[in-house]
Amino acid sequence: MITSSVPIRIEKVKHSRLSSVNVNEVPFGKVFTDHMFIADYKNGEWCDFRIIPYQRVEISYAMSALHYGQAIFEGLKAYRQDNGDVVVFRARDNWKRLNKSAVRMAMPELPEEVFMQGLMELLKLDKEWTPTSENGSLYIRPFMIATEEAIGVKISDEYQFVIIAAPAGAYYKEPIKVLIQNTFYRSVKGGIGYVKAAGNYGRSLYPAKLAQDKGYRQILWTDAETGRYIEEAGTMNVMFVKNDVIITPELSETLLAGITRDSIIKLAKEKNIPVEERKVPIEEILKGIEEGSVTEAFGVGTAATVAHITAIGYEGRDYVLPPVEKRRYSTSLEKELRDIRKGRIPDNFQWLMKVEDAV
Repeated sequence: MITSSVPIRIEKVKHSRLSSVNVNEVPFGKVFTDHMFIADYKNGEWCDFRIIPYQRVEISYAMSALHYGQAIFEGLKAYRQDNGDVVVFRARDNWKRLNKSAVRMAMPELPEEVFMQGLMELLKLDKEWTPTSENGSLYIRPFMIATEEAIGVKISDEYQFVIIAAPAGAYYKEPIKVLIQNTFYRSVKGGIGYVKAAGNYGRSLYPAKLAQDKGYRQILWTDAETGRYIEEAGTMNVMFVKNDVIITPELSETLLAGITRDSIIKLAKEKNIPVEERKVPIEEILKGIEEGSVTEAFGVGTAATVAHITAIGYEGRDYVLPPVEKRRYSTSLEKELRDIRKGRIPDNFQWLMKVEDAV
């Protein structure tokens, strides 16, 4: 239950675009719902909370975020359950992580009631945009940007927090091949790899393009200190199954603490599946694939949920994993997480929050 304590001004669209959109068939991140939530930060406080029709906005080309990178975001999803209800998954965890990013990027923290009430009021208006398909969801993008109109390297005095949403299907329609990257690095110690700052994603695009030019869908990032240890898979956390144990890189200042990662670990432990969070050497995984002890590899993240990895490329060679249909752990955990979201099995961890009807 959310206590209404934030005065939100609501301006509804005169005519919804929903009737002209097949929400079960739209490409990821291209079509947006009717409304958006906005809050401003001025004179040291958050103010002017509003939901307005989704629209393009005018900006100043001197806006601080465009020049000095004070931009952070989150990603979460709402799901249509089998009984027709719409639920949002682990939203408070996204609020906590947003504030962790804000602190590191010298941006103002956002009160919980602003995040949660803004989100739920927006979803009340736009929940009918949530797909009904098995792998469909409403992808929700909260973000904060520095908006002060000024050139000069300094902490901005003004910000905007915005939530937009888009119906989405499967992020990866097929299992993926990944290429181990130990020339370019996603993050370094003392850096911002553990937060969702826009710059982390900008720096990944060129190495990702090089991998895609070679026929790989994503990158397996390694640590910048030695280049020997696996850290993440593209924009996801990564997991392996070796001798019936789930192995995943331990969290550190260079890894994002993924909410899907945490969910999979909790579900595995509930089922008494051993989980090891530790350093994961490249050689261990590749040798394990060769010998047959490493039988599964998969990325986990909000956009993809679970992305099955079919092959890992390294130094001109592909290390091929068993077919997805023969995998025991990633497929069963993926199904269990989907069944929780769809309301088919109990939500023992209380991860879901129901979206009420708009008045």
